[in-house]
Amino acid sequence: MRFDEYRSHDATGLAKLVADKQITATELLELATERAAAVNPKINAIIRDVPATPTDELTGPFAGVPFLIKDLAQDYAGLPSSNGSRSLQHIPVAEHATIVERWLDAGLVIFGKTNLPEFGAKGVSEPQLWGPARNPWNTDHTPGGSSGGSAAAVAAGIVPCAGANDGGGSIRIPAACCGLVGLKPGRGLTPMGPANGEAMHGSAVQGVISRTVRDTAAMFDVIAGGEPFGPYSPASPESSYAAAVGQDPGRLRIGVRVPSAITPTPHKEAYAAIEKTVATLTDLGHHVEELPQAPFDDAELARDFLLTWFVYLAWEVDEAKRLSGASDDAFERDTLIMAALGRATSSVAYVDAVQRRHAHTRRLSTFFETYDLLLTPTLATPPPRIGEFDLPAPLQRGADVLLRTRTAKLLRHTRIVDDMVDKNLGWVPYTQLANLTGRPAITLPLHWTNDGLPLGVQFVAPLAGEPLLLKLAAQLEEAAPWADRVAPL
Repeated sequence: MRFDEYRSHDATGLAKLVADKQITATELLELATERAAAVNPKINAIIRDVPATPTDELTGPFAGVPFLIKDLAQDYAGLPSSNGSRSLQHIPVAEHATIVERWLDAGLVIFGKTNLPEFGAKGVSEPQLWGPARNPWNTDHTPGGSSGGSAAAVAAGIVPCAGANDGGGSIRIPAACCGLVGLKPGRGLTPMGPANGEAMHGSAVQGVISRTVRDTAAMFDVIAGGEPFGPYSPASPESSYAAAVGQDPGRLRIGVRVPSAITPTPHKEAYAAIEKTVATLTDLGHHVEELPQAPFDDAELARDFLLTWFVYLAWEVDEAKRLSGASDDAFERDTLIMAALGRATSSVAYVDAVQRRHAHTRRLSTFFETYDLLLTPTLATPPPRIGEFDLPAPLQRGADVLLRTRTAKLLRHTRIVDDMVDKNLGWVPYTQLANLTGRPAITLPLHWTNDGLPLGVQFVAPLAGEPLLLKLAAQLEEAAPWADRVAPL
């Protein structure tokens, strides 16, 4: 099989070729590793090899298909999970994560781990440990984050699908940056164990990034479901997720919103993505209405998201220090700044922010009494350039002084916080809603800019709305196909 033939198949298609004995798992792995050797030096998507010895005895719905996992919360026994941090890069984990076990049981051949920002804390993947991951559509630009390495690998044709997870947009942002499909499931649908029952009060969930809707659906049939040490026993749909692909979603009522409190004037390409999508939806018979305002307090939600994220990151830094004995020198400046802001937050303020999630959820639930889905751009701007969010040198020096003198809590009163908020959330103000409310959301690659960069659109659904999202996604994929578009890498 030539590479162009390999690239023309999604994971479902490759699995069928293996099942029909038209190709072996060993041959597919050779194709994937050859492609990785050719392009990974340009995109820096894979940062660690995983020993893989495929055999003809592999079983499962994806038997023999090459696969990559993220180097965060997708532990592979005997190898480190660096979380993108120098503090953890040499500490091996004792056991597979539950989701990794499920991928192995499905017959996937895991041969590498993918790049990400330190602790998954940014929407770009530019860790000091591994260096920046790059977008195959234009390597001067980011593939997004935090699952940026996974998205870059899929877009570059190394694998048709890769592991990802999402605590504030980390599946959907990179999928949107790289012209791919990214479904964030509802809270508790996929396992986070065995090390943890859930992460970030359930806001963070596991999933995949893929080229096709049918791969995303079939992967959720593999990974969905609770675990004995988890906090939930999620309900299953009446039929498989894969069965939703090709079913008629019915005539849907969809509310659309582009401006946000963080980004009152999104980029013209974000509007173009929505206009194109609305036209397609209308042609398909759906009813789309522009919303005069967001169906939730998006300014307050952004503040609550950042406050809880900073506190959680402070805990992650302390936990990494306990595991490794590392000092502050093992962490990036931006991580230490965010952690310092987290430590400066009172316990009452933290609980206030967590409790307000119920208000955000209730407002969104009220919206879904009238509408089936919420439509937004996934990104407010095209994918930024590598290094665009680096702190200016004067702010770097000021932050270093405050961190060195243990007075970093004073950062709350400087422009550094505003600068981090504006830059890090200003281009991705739409994705945190689904995490804090626990609702499912999907990004679809329905727009490319005039410069040839992808810019996805996002649909948010009510509880248990994953099948509806997959039905609509498959309908849109048929109306406006994207899987055959090839990055010019």
